Amino acid sequence: MTMETVAEFGMVKLGFADGVAEVVLDAPKKLNVLNEQGLDDLSACLRAAGELDGVRALLLRGEGRGFCAGRDVSAVDPATDDVAGYLEGRMGPLMQLLSSFPAPTFCAVQGPCLGVGLGLAIACDVVYVADDAKLGSPFVNLGAVLDSGGHALFVERLGVHRTLDLIYTGELVSGAELVRGGVFSRSVPADELLDFTRRTIQKVAQGPTQALLASKRLVRRIEAEQLGLWDVLTVENEEQARLAAHDDYREGFRAFQEKRKPSFTGEA
Repeated sequence: MTMETVAEFGMVKLGFADGVAEVVLDAPKKLNVLNEQGLDDLSACLRAAGELDGVRALLLRGEGRGFCAGRDVSAVDPATDDVAGYLEGRMGPLMQLLSSFPAPTFCAVQGPCLGVGLGLAIACDVVYVADDAKLGSPFVNLGAVLDSGGHALFVERLGVHRTLDLIYTGELVSGAELVRGGVFSRSVPADELLDFTRRTIQKVAQGPTQALLASKRLVRRIEAEQLGLWDVLTVENEEQARLAAHDDYREGFRAFQEKRKPSFTGEA
């Protein structure tokens, strides 16, 4: 898969090939930190990616040795900082935009992934991390609080004690440790991360996109609404009945019966 840049939004680039949109944070010298304009650029890039004809999966990644080291505070005056405008006015809506992207989303994390970088990863459907990626909550060094959804992620996956341990000490932990703790999906050697993620996402982009989105919606509802078994069964039945009217559903059954590989279009 040869990814060609189709648009640039400040420090953010958008590539597209074979149904896969690739959104790249491209300020490697600054570890892809994001200021207000960077968040706006990323939002514009994601909206453009969602409007691409034939997009069936999205990859979010950072160029260079780090995914995203958080907010760019190099020019921030804490006495006049509009922190609510940055987090509530920009970061929150950006995470929602990413979470509701109309295709499966993947995030590849190498090096530092902190603050808003962690929030971006949280908002993706699947996160693959380099074994030696560095994640955690160094906010204690700023007199600040972990933000961008980090508390929810760590408490749910690591429990109260380990979460507060990370917050109190400011310790950064490896991607491999967080995968062992169930925080993210898989960890791979750093030099294999991008190729591994691209191979995986290419397979997903050739799959039954509408069925994958049905599962995405259901998983999000289970998480948000804490649905029990019988509620989940009801929603599953409704989604299955809806999918039965799609060409990909019929193609999947025909391919199974004919003992061949299915050819899915992903169309709604």
